[in-house]
Amino acid sequence: MASAPSPPRVPKPKGIQPSHYYESFLEKKGPCDQGYKKLWAGLQGLTISFYSSNRDFQPLEKLDLRAFVKLTDEAPWAGSRDPGIHFSLVLRDQEIKFKVESLESREMWKGFILTVVELRIPSKLTLLPGHLYMMAEVLAKEEARRSLETPSCFLKVSRLEAQLLLERYPECGNLLLRPSGDGKDGVSVTTRQTLNGAPVVRHYKVKREGAKYVIDVEDPFSCSSLDAVVNYFVSHTKKALVPFLLDEDYEKVLGYVDADKENGENVWTVSSARDSDPGPAPPAGGPKSLPPVASSQDKLPPLPPLPPLPSQDDNYVTPIADAPAADYVNQDVPKGNNRPPARKLVGGSPQAAFLATRLGDVTAELQERLQKRRALEQ
Repeated sequence: MASAPSPPRVPKPKGIQPSHYYESFLEKKGPCDQGYKKLWAGLQGLTISFYSSNRDFQPLEKLDLRAFVKLTDEAPWAGSRDPGIHFSLVLRDQEIKFKVESLESREMWKGFILTVVELRIPSKLTLLPGHLYMMAEVLAKEEARRSLETPSCFLKVSRLEAQLLLERYPECGNLLLRPSGDGKDGVSVTTRQTLNGAPVVRHYKVKREGAKYVIDVEDPFSCSSLDAVVNYFVSHTKKALVPFLLDEDYEKVLGYVDADKENGENVWTVSSARDSDPGPAPPAGGPKSLPPVASSQDKLPPLPPLPPLPSQDDNYVTPIADAPAADYVNQDVPKGNNRPPARKLVGGSPQAAFLATRLGDVTAELQERLQKRRALEQ
């Protein structure tokens, strides 16, 4: 009796090959690498992905170009027989070295990286007309992509919260976008720099006119997206302004997923030191622990309600200068502006809890400052 024919083999589904603006082989050496490793690299948006080969679709590593600082050419090593061409990509937190086989490949990589980072075609590179045409196409794609996205430096915070974030985390940047204080569709830009040891805080209005964003400066400038607004401030200040980007590599608080007793849904819960286990009991016969000492903050009476904040239109700055003058330093908060902003971020992701924790610290610091100031006024 003949056996039934086996079903035909169905090939395993393969992953979809990623689409990149530009891709080729690169030899890469990171800060912790002993030597160069040859990888297939692809640029898409503000991310460079690295693969084992050009047939892979799952990246081994990614580089975020939002932390871009500069590109530098590496001179040939003295006495070295290495024929490769070297250049370095300097990010805010690390420097990555690359090696390519030709000057043309180096100029191509530098050109595409600068195009997506600066949103303009670089003019100081040795490129052919065909290369410039390719970068013009990439520029149009990247502008269209960013017009649909919100910049990472846009945070839903108040004016005072923005100032304190820039003050407490200067290593994360000095330019921050936030919702407009007038409640309209526009946004506000808050910057913080240091001049002769003194902080210089500036606020700028960005009005929404149809599909455009108009920066309210002496010569109003129209932008097609919020990302273009950020690029305007960076490029017109010779890169002295750096978009604010919170470092989310390591969490500062312990969080876990817990079930809500009311509806049974999973929620992200931040663990408190008061809720934690007090630890093992001291051994018998050992010294007894002292009773807890009441904190001085627990004895302070609550602050009475304060009058609402006045209009925020008084402190907006119109001109942008390469070096702000000392007499343009913003005035301190008026005495009537003592009420801290009551704001609660909502989100179920660890990133939302991370940001909410830092804003909670900022709000607590703001309350402490306002309490001291109120004591002095009385």
